[in-house]
Amino acid sequence: MDAGEKRTAVIAGGSGFIGAAVAQAFAADGYELRRIGRTAGIPWTDPTALRAAIDGADVVVNLAGRSVNCRYTDRNRQEILDSRLSTTRALREAITRAEHPPRVWLNASTATIYRHSTDRPNTESDGEIGSGFSMDVATAWERELFAGSLPATRRVALRMAIVLGDGPATRMLLTLARSGLGGTQLDGWIPPHRRYRGIGDTPTGPDEAPWHRTAGGQMFSWVHIDDVVSAIRFLRDDERLSGPINIAAPNPTDNRALMRTLRRVVGMPIGVPTRRWMLELGTWALRSEAELVLKSRWVLPEALTGAGFTFAQPDLEGALADVRGRRRPASTSPTERNAAHVS
Repeated sequence: MDAGEKRTAVIAGGSGFIGAAVAQAFAADGYELRRIGRTAGIPWTDPTALRAAIDGADVVVNLAGRSVNCRYTDRNRQEILDSRLSTTRALREAITRAEHPPRVWLNASTATIYRHSTDRPNTESDGEIGSGFSMDVATAWERELFAGSLPATRRVALRMAIVLGDGPATRMLLTLARSGLGGTQLDGWIPPHRRYRGIGDTPTGPDEAPWHRTAGGQMFSWVHIDDVVSAIRFLRDDERLSGPINIAAPNPTDNRALMRTLRRVVGMPIGVPTRRWMLELGTWALRSEAELVLKSRWVLPEALTGAGFTFAQPDLEGALADVRGRRRPASTSPTERNAAHVS
């Protein structure tokens, strides 16, 4: 940005963990911020206000969407889908009507769009889209983003892996490791259920939840929050990049290595393995889903690294140690932030 030039960034979903970090970074870069959301000044329910906010803005960043860290009841499943489609559609319609549309629109997506993969990694050029609930949501989300013609606006889908930072999810993993429960998480047979079945106009995948005998070999793709912010800045400024972009560290690991690294970071020499039935009981109690830790996510950032982007936190142990070092004591930080963009 030229000295003295003031540009405007519209940020939707800016009150969340990632959105707050992105907003802070954009403000530091000299952008004037306009915020959309339930707690922001511009409501989703006012198309006129949305168009006015977007008209003349340089960049739009949409990170809105209901958290997937919940039980996949019928109601929650529909809310997860609708929250992504409705907000993305509202922005696209506002950009279409804008007299001066933004030059770039960066919209959240998820790296879980790819299939359960243990045989090879997925890149933007050769990745295989999966089937079932989470993949149907991601596919519909991106379809809404890229629908229609916006000739003046470059569009990017941010296919983010699990984002590591200071908050409840990472705190839970570190606590498990510290307590001696940070062993390998083992998939296996479960009684049939339909919570992971496909959704939308053309649902895909089996009706009953799949399971895999991965023996802790399920892959774990992740990215540090600092690299998420840096990647979004990079994509904002690099006019060469558009379409789906994987935002994931270049060195994914498997579940065995993940849990071993967690134990090493906290100094715990032992970790009790957790079998699928134990995970099912635990996630039921936590009102979450075992899929979030058992699906094999193997994703590489081909487009980013090919364009010259450099990750500040490319290795898991260093990233986890950095997150642990940044944590505030609970007694001085009553307000918790999300630790991961769980996809």
